[in-house]
Amino acid sequence: MTGEIHPTAIVDPHAELAEGVSVGAYSIIGPGAKLGRGTKIWHQASIWGNTTIGEYCEVYPFASVGMKTQDLKFEGGKSGTVIGDRNVIREYVSINAATNEGESTEIGDDNLFLAYCHVGHCCKIGNHLIASNGATFAGHVIVEDHVGIGGGGTAIHQFCHIGQHAFIGGCAKVEQDIPPFMLGDGHPAKIRIFNKIGLERNGFNSEQLSVIKRIFKIFYRDGFNRQQALAELKNGDISGSEETKAFIAFAESSERGLAGGS
Repeated sequence: MTGEIHPTAIVDPHAELAEGVSVGAYSIIGPGAKLGRGTKIWHQASIWGNTTIGEYCEVYPFASVGMKTQDLKFEGGKSGTVIGDRNVIREYVSINAATNEGESTEIGDDNLFLAYCHVGHCCKIGNHLIASNGATFAGHVIVEDHVGIGGGGTAIHQFCHIGQHAFIGGCAKVEQDIPPFMLGDGHPAKIRIFNKIGLERNGFNSEQLSVIKRIFKIFYRDGFNRQQALAELKNGDISGSEETKAFIAFAESSERGLAGGS
């Protein structure tokens, strides 16, 4: 049995609602939408297109999920949006479908999007993101796990990559990739320091924090160019740590280039 469906809600007969789904007043659930067990759609929200939302999510009033991409390259076809479990999508958040046939905008589990956030076409967002009010992700942005994004209109340029456990300050303009464990801020965003508070909150111990502090100093404070800094990380005494390996892999795979130091 589904949960309560308000009599003013419009639920397309081809939509699939699992056990315990509730839909509030004046909300619209379009054809092709699939809502997982226990998910709650508040009043006046819109779920559209080829959209899958997992279990125990909440979509708040006036949010728009799965609507057609804003990408002018869209030529029709069945693209989609796939959202995992236990996500909270607050008021006026917009999440667009992907651009091309068979592609999806993807969001993982346990993410929180505060009011007025925007997730553009073809983004790939991991797990445990906290995106504060008004944060915007342009098309094709990749966000790894446990990232924090400040609000106030923080804007992330298309095709940027945000590494795991990174933090981006409020009102920032992100034009290049933000490496794992680092804190970026400013116009354009520069790496100010490593994300010490966020790492502590996520259970990193003193040894891990010491390694990450060394990574930050080698890459952003010791006067090396990028290739020299990578060589130092690969050959130095912290080369065997998982944090160092993750940072090196991220740096070497960057396509837009890494954000510079302040």
